Amino acid sequence: IRHWEPPMKRYIDELLAGKEGPRGEDFNMRWIGSMVADVHRLLCRGGIFIYPQDAKLKKQGKEGRLRLLYEANPMSFIVEQAGGLASTGHGRIMDVQPHGLHQRVPVMMGSKNEIQRLIDYHNS
Repeated sequence: IRHWEPPMKRYIDELLAGKEGPRGEDFNMRWIGSMVADVHRLLCRGGIFIYPQDAKLKKQGKEGRLRLLYEANPMSFIVEQAGGLASTGHGRIMDVQPHGLHQRVPVMMGSKNEIQRLIDYHNS
């Protein structure tokens, strides 16, 4: 988390604070380690999937870990069709114009209200 952008750190800190924090409720966090399995879980149970911008990756010239064309876009399409949102934190994933076959992007997708909160944090 320490290499993530401040808006993402703020969001995670709020979740970790639980009932005593600003959100006033406890949250569960799960990471299966497979984007397809994680997105399947969020489609069935709600929640979000994040692979945010990382300062260490940015120093290496990479915008994110997941590839736009064959990881982020297909899952974003499915999540949006199910009524959720998918964003890089700075724009809709499906609106990113590819500049290379293996282009990487930050990813946050899932429940509309939670992703909108993350987008708002990035825009403030």
